[in-house]
Amino acid sequence: MSLITSIEQLEALYGQPGEASIVKELDHVIPEYAAFIEASPFVALATSGPEGLDCSPRGDLAGFVRLTDEKTLMMPDRRGNNRADSLKNIIRDPRVGLLFLVPGSGTTLRINGRAHITTDAELCASFTVDGKPARSVTVIAVDTVYFQCARTIERSELWSPARHVDPKSLPTPGQILEITSRKTIDGVTYDKEWPERAKKTMW
Repeated sequence: MSLITSIEQLEALYGQPGEASIVKELDHVIPEYAAFIEASPFVALATSGPEGLDCSPRGDLAGFVRLTDEKTLMMPDRRGNNRADSLKNIIRDPRVGLLFLVPGSGTTLRINGRAHITTDAELCASFTVDGKPARSVTVIAVDTVYFQCARTIERSELWSPARHVDPKSLPTPGQILEITSRKTIDGVTYDKEWPERAKKTMW
């Protein structure tokens, strides 16, 4: 196996980035980039902490990540499994990376910055959905922002219905939990109760 162990080797293989890949990177959010944030219902949030790296999905109504000014984003945290891996990481290392997806668009948006967490009651209430305020709000100071071209989305045919996978062809959460819990969790019961549980705990 031939390993690449230096930046020089990497640059010899890939060459230098083109002008377009450089000039698209900014240290603030312009209106054109804001359009993607406002249209996105899904964000992948990357964080780092003493235990290692984490990449966590964040989904909500489109535009749930609020742009308060060209250097500041706010993202509500909703009910979940209470692991809070991302939030624990942010407390100890504020660096974050976000990848915004917009259904139907091949272009994605990447933001790197530094975050902190607040439980300010008024701010959490401003993110209320279905009568439930956010549990906390992650405030992100933007360091860099740039779009990612459509190649990866186009190659994966992510939005093509013809490529959609039948969920029934995959293991269910209950089946996985029954195995990983060594049968202390009954998988059939878990899957049966999930739809109703989701309705009560979505927000």
